[in-house]
Amino acid sequence: MSDVAAEFRRAVETKDMDAAIALLADDVVFHSPIVFKDYVGPQEVGLILRGVIQVLEDFSYRNEYADVDGAGHVLHFDARVGDRTLDGVDILRIRDGKITEFTVMVRPYSAATMLRERMAALLSG
Repeated sequence: MSDVAAEFRRAVETKDMDAAIALLADDVVFHSPIVFKDYVGPQEVGLILRGVIQVLEDFSYRNEYADVDGAGHVLHFDARVGDRTLDGVDILRIRDGKITEFTVMVRPYSAATMLRERMAALLSG
């Protein structure tokens, strides 16, 4: 795993969102599992990261995978939202020591729906 992916994993696991956000490129693009619109830039993506870390409980990465060129990383995680268990992946693209693209996929649908509801409530309030 690249140093950047390892640092991101460590930051998320310790809930150090400042450290996680510092790893984002100025033009980072976040692809949400919930909404069609992409979020661009550390400020927008940071807002999402700070919200998700408040909404998800018992978050832990369980596996990690890297592509052959070292620029792509998948961090497989488990978490809980309310009474739902969530299974997901963070897909990171890294260039020049920064995360340039960040895609999240989660399942099952019932957990994704609860995540959407809780994130909407958090971000609207």
